[in-house]
Amino acid sequence: MILTDTHTHLYSEAFDKDRDEVIRRAVDNGIERFFIPAIDSTYTQAMMDLESDYPENIFLMAGLHPTHVKEDYKRELKHVEQQLKERKFHAVGEIGIDLYWDKTFLRQQQEAFRLQIQWAKEYRLPIVIHCRESFDEIIEILESEKGDDLFGIFHCFTGNLEQAKTAISYNMKLGIGGVVTFKNGKIDGFLDQIDLRHIVLETDSPYLAPVPYRGKRNESAYLINVLEKLSDVYGRSKEDIAKITTENSKEVFGV
Repeated sequence: MILTDTHTHLYSEAFDKDRDEVIRRAVDNGIERFFIPAIDSTYTQAMMDLESDYPENIFLMAGLHPTHVKEDYKRELKHVEQQLKERKFHAVGEIGIDLYWDKTFLRQQQEAFRLQIQWAKEYRLPIVIHCRESFDEIIEILESEKGDDLFGIFHCFTGNLEQAKTAISYNMKLGIGGVVTFKNGKIDGFLDQIDLRHIVLETDSPYLAPVPYRGKRNESAYLINVLEKLSDVYGRSKEDIAKITTENSKEVFGV
C-alpha cells in the first residue's frame, strides 16, 4: 500500500530536530511520496536540500504563498519566475488568496494568484490552491482563467458540498487532510457524495494534525489517520482508497 502526501512542509523549522525520523516514520507507514509546497524565497534552499537528501521521495513546487504577499511581492514573484525557468517543478503552489489574517494586500494577492496561474499554464503544470476566507475571490479568478490547461488541487478543502462541486468543475482535485477527522470539520458529512476520483490526501504538516493528535505538530505519518477516516466515510477498504488517491496524485502531478 503506497500513500501520497500531496501537501507537506517537511522543510519547516518545526522538523529541524528530527526531520529524518519524521520521514522514516512516514515511509514505514507506506507514505512514500511527498509533494512540497513553496512559501517564499527564504525557504528555497531548505527545499532544495530536502530534495537532494531524498530524491526518490520528494517532489517540489514553486510559488509564493498568499500570506507572504507583502510590500516586496514583485521581487518574490520574480524569484518564482526565475525558478520555473531554471529547473523542473511538479506544480505551482501553494498559491491563492488568504483573507483570514489580513485583507491589506488583497489586490496584490489577486495579482500574484493570476500571474502564477498563467505561469503554470505556460509550463503545463498544475496549481495548488490555498483558500482561506476567500472562496468567492478564488473562483472569480479561476472563472477568468478556466480551460483545459487549468488544473490542480484545492488544498485543505474545508468548504461545503456546493463549493466542492464548483472546485471540481475547474479541474481541481480536493485535498483532504486532518480537518476531515474534526468533530466540527463538517466535510465528513457530505464527502461520500464526491467521487473518489476527485480526492487526494494531504497532511499540511506541521499544521492541522488529525484526531487524536489535534493541537500537536502534524507529520506525514499521520496521513494514516486521514486514510482511516476516509475508509469509514466511503465504506471502502484503506487499500482501495490508498490506491485511488495515489493514482489521482499521479494524474495531477504527472509523476
